[in-house]
Amino acid sequence: QLQLVESGGGLVQPGGSLRLSCAASGFTSDYYAIGWFRQGPGKEREGVSYIRGSGGSTNYADSVKGRFTISRDNAKNTVYLQMNSLKPEDTAVYYCAADEEGWGSFDSYDYDYWGQGTQVTVSS
Repeated sequence: QLQLVESGGGLVQPGGSLRLSCAASGFTSDYYAIGWFRQGPGKEREGVSYIRGSGGSTNYADSVKGRFTISRDNAKNTVYLQMNSLKPEDTAVYYCAADEEGWGSFDSYDYDYWGQGTQVTVSS
């Protein structure tokens, strides 16, 4: 059974850092594109970043470019989202998702499997 499990969320002060993890089981995640999405209170779900399956090219939303870094460890079947210089507007539930076709995008409809989400709260 394909499964994605996020971890690493929590409460952090503005300007702080967190690293989210997305652990995949039931499939080899390096063939899939993995995307990170978030949904803040009263907001629609938005794409944050994704990493493609082949070659591992990455893409970032303008709102996080230069602050967030996505990476993957194929040996651990895990994708990470390093989040630096966090802002209160980054507060959201963060989800990872897998795209079987390997391309990735910022459109949630392109993804086939989803994790349960992890809460990130940026507040002083």
